[in-house]
Amino acid sequence: MQDIKIDEEFITLGQLLKITDAISSGGMAKWFLQEHAVYVNGEVDDRRGRKLRNGDIVNIPGCGRFQIIGPTGQ
Repeated sequence: MQDIKIDEEFITLGQLLKITDAISSGGMAKWFLQEHAVYVNGEVDDRRGRKLRNGDIVNIPGCGRFQIIGPTGQ
Protein backbone atom coordinates (compact mmCIF):
# COMPACT_ATOMS: atom_id res chain seq x y z
CA MET A 1 0.00 0.00 0.00
CA GLN A 2 1.23 3.45 -0.89
CA ASP A 3 0.63 6.53 1.26
CA ILE A 4 -0.78 9.65 -0.37
CA LYS A 5 -0.01 12.68 1.78
CA ILE A 6 -2.36 15.64 1.57
CA ASP A 7 -2.21 19.08 3.19
CA GLU A 8 -5.93 19.79 3.00
CA GLU A 9 -8.80 18.26 4.95
CA PHE A 10 -9.72 16.11 1.93
CA ILE A 11 -9.15 15.43 -1.75
CA THR A 12 -11.69 14.10 -4.22
CA LEU A 13 -11.60 10.67 -5.79
CA GLY A 14 -11.10 12.37 -9.17
CA GLN A 15 -8.01 14.17 -7.84
CA LEU A 16 -6.64 10.90 -6.48
CA LEU A 17 -7.05 9.20 -9.86
CA LYS A 18 -4.95 11.97 -11.43
CA ILE A 19 -2.30 11.91 -8.67
CA THR A 20 -1.87 8.14 -9.05
CA ASP A 21 -1.64 8.39 -12.86
CA ALA A 22 -4.72 6.18 -13.29
CA ILE A 23 -5.93 8.94 -15.62
CA SER A 24 -4.01 11.59 -17.53
CA SER A 25 -6.47 14.47 -17.06
CA GLY A 26 -9.22 15.39 -14.64
CA GLY A 27 -11.78 15.21 -17.43
CA MET A 28 -11.25 11.46 -17.71
CA ALA A 29 -12.40 10.76 -14.13
CA LYS A 30 -16.09 10.31 -14.94
CA TRP A 31 -15.32 7.91 -17.80
CA PHE A 32 -12.77 5.96 -15.73
CA LEU A 33 -15.20 5.46 -12.86
CA GLN A 34 -17.92 4.25 -15.24
CA GLU A 35 -15.57 1.70 -16.84
CA HIS A 36 -13.57 0.50 -13.80
CA ALA A 37 -14.49 -0.60 -10.28
CA VAL A 38 -12.72 1.59 -7.72
CA TYR A 39 -13.00 0.66 -4.05
CA VAL A 40 -13.07 3.18 -1.22
CA ASN A 41 -12.77 1.54 2.20
CA GLY A 42 -13.77 -1.79 0.67
CA GLU A 43 -16.88 -0.58 -1.17
CA VAL A 44 -17.24 0.26 -4.86
CA ASP A 45 -17.60 4.02 -5.36
CA ASP A 46 -18.10 5.78 -8.70
CA ARG A 47 -18.44 9.36 -7.48
CA ARG A 48 -15.54 11.46 -8.74
CA GLY A 49 -16.41 14.08 -6.11
CA ARG A 50 -16.19 11.59 -3.22
CA LYS A 51 -14.23 13.26 -0.45
CA LEU A 52 -11.26 11.23 0.74
CA ARG A 53 -9.98 12.03 4.21
CA ASN A 54 -7.22 10.93 6.55
CA GLY A 55 -7.22 7.14 6.92
CA ASP A 56 -9.32 6.32 3.85
CA ILE A 57 -8.05 3.41 1.76
CA VAL A 58 -8.60 3.35 -2.00
CA ASN A 59 -8.01 0.32 -4.19
CA ILE A 60 -7.66 1.00 -7.90
CA PRO A 61 -7.30 -2.43 -9.56
CA GLY A 62 -4.36 -2.44 -11.94
CA CYS A 63 -2.96 0.70 -10.34
CA GLY A 64 -2.57 -0.07 -6.62
CA ARG A 65 -3.84 0.47 -3.09
CA PHE A 66 -3.50 3.88 -1.52
CA GLN A 67 -4.01 5.25 1.99
CA ILE A 68 -4.81 8.91 2.48
CA ILE A 69 -2.53 10.54 5.07
CA GLY A 70 -3.65 14.03 5.91
CA PRO A 71 -4.05 16.52 8.68
CA THR A 72 -5.99 15.31 11.70
CA GLY A 73 -8.20 17.21 14.08
CA GLN A 74 -9.92 19.31 11.44
